[in-house]
Amino acid sequence: MKELKEFTIPFVGLKLGKHQFNFELNKAFFEHFEYDEFNNAAINLNVLLDKTSTLLEFTLTFDGSVNVACDITNELYDQEVSGSYKFVVKFGEEYNDENEDLLIIPHGSYEVNIQQFIYESIVLAMPSRKIHPGVEDGTLKSDILDKLEELSPKAIDEESAVEDENTDPRWDSLKKLLTDK
Repeated sequence: MKELKEFTIPFVGLKLGKHQFNFELNKAFFEHFEYDEFNNAAINLNVLLDKTSTLLEFTLTFDGSVNVACDITNELYDQEVSGSYKFVVKFGEEYNDENEDLLIIPHGSYEVNIQQFIYESIVLAMPSRKIHPGVEDGTLKSDILDKLEELSPKAIDEESAVEDENTDPRWDSLKKLLTDK
């Protein structure tokens, strides 16, 4: 996958200590990863780089909202998303990103691209079930919700209870046998 240049951080000219970078993420960032769950995105990302003589420690802190479809009604709404993620970049013989919290880059590297860590931390911060706030508090009016209410198992139980009252009297004596045990 092609790297986005804006998320490549050149660390070779930075002094030892903490350095801060700020980014604004939108839908285009997620389209780069071919992730189409978000209709729109407005996320503020704060990257804190703590440079030491042997390693680089990154802390990603993000907050904002993404426009997604509700899992129940398919209505669009803005889902708040926030979180943080820490990972370490060390120097080694060759590039290795097998460990999710540790990135090893070759000696002599002068920059590191953090776009994959940003993408994964935001997508994993999303709730597993996306439910419109109007569904939770009962204020959303939707044809889909009305149909779900109509077809709910509770309605089926009420219909079967009505049928039980209107049974054929010839079967009543057999029902007594079941309760005599």
